[in-house]
Amino acid sequence: MGILEVKNVNKRFGGLQALGDVNLSIRENSCHAIIGPNGAGKSTLLNCLVGKLIPDTGSVLFDGQSVLGRTPYEINQMGISRVFQTPEIFGDLSVLENMMIPIFASRDGSFRMHAIENMHNEKAVVERAKQVLDEMNMLDKQHMHAASMSRGDKRRLEIGMCLSQNPRLLLLDEPTAGMARADTNNTIDLLKQIKDERDITIAIIEHDMHVVFSLAERITVLAQGTPLVEDDPENIKGHPKVREAYLGEAA
Repeated sequence: MGILEVKNVNKRFGGLQALGDVNLSIRENSCHAIIGPNGAGKSTLLNCLVGKLIPDTGSVLFDGQSVLGRTPYEINQMGISRVFQTPEIFGDLSVLENMMIPIFASRDGSFRMHAIENMHNEKAVVERAKQVLDEMNMLDKQHMHAASMSRGDKRRLEIGMCLSQNPRLLLLDEPTAGMARADTNNTIDLLKQIKDERDITIAIIEHDMHVVFSLAERITVLAQGTPLVEDDPENIKGHPKVREAYLGEAA
């Protein structure tokens, strides 16, 4: 049994079957990629995993507990963190302040923007934030406004903000979207480092096959809302069903 178990999940939007009988098992401490052509249902599935959508039928279990019907905050407290396709950071705040917010919220259960000033007086929060920034190789950027950084550094900061809460499962929604190749490679290296150094499971939705084959130990291919095939990366590369899904029957 995997740390994340998706069983017979279905989701419709009117007449559109977005997900059909999806079954997925993600092994603990692995890196599992979910890929597929546009409209395959990848984002819908991810939103079901983090409580943003509730499936019409089926179950989603994290470490044996259902995530369905829980708020995003409750799911986060279970040990699941999500990195969005567009970096979700506070552009007007410093890099250090961005890192302090999830640490403060994890401790106190909530956060209000007017608490920024008081947050700087919390020695333990500041020290923890600097520790994570150091792990992310961003300590020298702690006083920068987050909005002024490159997309790659914004992504690095967002990943660090997630890791500051010590999640057991990190969900990544196209983490390299819009990046230059150098930033993409830096993000790949960062995720490899995280996987090597932390007791963590990573699930990644990604369209860039360079990223997928650099990171994934297992790959699930979705097509028209249904898992088409699941296998190791080497077997996925030349799989005829995968080629057909991406390139059309003539391929």
